[in-house]
Amino acid sequence: MTAKYESTLIFSVKDGDEAVTALKDKFNELIAKNGTVENVDEWGKRKLAYLINDEAEGYYVFTTFTADANFPAELERVAGITDGVLRVMTIRK
Repeated sequence: MTAKYESTLIFSVKDGDEAVTALKDKFNELIAKNGTVENVDEWGKRKLAYLINDEAEGYYVFTTFTADANFPAELERVAGITDGVLRVMTIRK
């Protein structure tokens, strides 16, 4: 059974633009491989409301996709063990 999801990923900007681009590509490919991407909205570099890992800025990517019910947990697991990901939040629409 598939459902629509929205995922917000915040990437670290301390390693530069190339690291952010690599992370964006990695997660876009992961989502596309396990579901159907409807929209990717890059909010870009923004100031965080509070420090996360001693960082004041992050790169925001908002993705809307359709996938099986098991995939969001896998997406959050992969994001949790990937260096350079500050936060991830996935919700069902």
